[in-house]
Amino acid sequence: MLTCTGFSAEAADRPLARTVFQRRDTGPRDVRIDIQYCGVCHSDLHTARNEWHNTVYPCIPGHEIVGVVAEVGTEVTQFRAGDTVGVGCMVGSCGSCVSCRDGLEQYCETGFNPTYNGQDPVIGGPTFGGYADSIVVDESFVLRIPEGLDPAAAAPLLCAGITTYSPLRHWKAGPGQIVGVVGLGGLGHMGVKLARAMGAHVVLFTTSPGKKEDALRLGAHEVVVSRNAEEMAQQANRFDLILDCVAAQHPIDDYLALLKRDGTLVQVGAPEHPLPVAVFSLIFKRRNFAGSLIGGIPETQEMLDFCASRGIAADIEMIRIQDINTAYERMLRSDVKYRFVIDMASLGEA
Repeated sequence: MLTCTGFSAEAADRPLARTVFQRRDTGPRDVRIDIQYCGVCHSDLHTARNEWHNTVYPCIPGHEIVGVVAEVGTEVTQFRAGDTVGVGCMVGSCGSCVSCRDGLEQYCETGFNPTYNGQDPVIGGPTFGGYADSIVVDESFVLRIPEGLDPAAAAPLLCAGITTYSPLRHWKAGPGQIVGVVGLGGLGHMGVKLARAMGAHVVLFTTSPGKKEDALRLGAHEVVVSRNAEEMAQQANRFDLILDCVAAQHPIDDYLALLKRDGTLVQVGAPEHPLPVAVFSLIFKRRNFAGSLIGGIPETQEMLDFCASRGIAADIEMIRIQDINTAYERMLRSDVKYRFVIDMASLGEA
């Protein structure tokens, strides 16, 4: 067994704190990674605080992991010691269902195995995430970080990046399309960058007038303050695609009304409570309200290569692991531009 150090949540109402725990040894198809950086996703907070009512404690969050390969198993062919690699939201799936065979492991018919709050298939017990010094992962779920990408700024691409890239690619965002992005946070700022890089005309929707300048810097062509009824009315029946990145309660019908006939609103933000939708928002103009979940391993590697070729990475604020509980509170206030990334070297100081 591999003894590791990390930060864990022991209960929904307790702060994360330093812990020592066990991972499996490196198996024949496994890659052991010394973690350098781990992004902080809103899903980490939801899970640590059991807001989705499925957390198994102790819980070590973190699924935006970048590090260096320390050891490979005897049957590993894709990686070697010293490679810079990443691990996203999944560490396993059945591998045989139609979704897995199509490279869409996130839609595995029996459910993918999440990087944390899942089940370790070798030693049992929960999977533990990237708020730690190392991780052991089957090579099929390890990503290569391309040269030219800053490793720290690449970490959020493994969730925030692929969560927005996948629906943009699936619904064919590109030249001639008007794409809306709702919310300028960890997901939204990547949605703006990626949609712009794909050639779409990008409109950012925000409740904060003060974010206009930053949205334009990130690549938005236009910015709409969603609390301004007049500005919203001017956008009616205009959009081919809207990417909704908001993880809190908000009026979906206000955005469905902005879609063209046959336009699609894709929900990628995951609020704690259901979002009510008036069916007439969909029936008239044959609009679509869809969802999208991260991306499969092939598409995630495609996204990393796309970002490297265009110089795209997340806007990050580096923090020490000792500051993770403060970072969670700041996330709730939207006080980050636009993704916290933990420098795991700080774990030695904890």
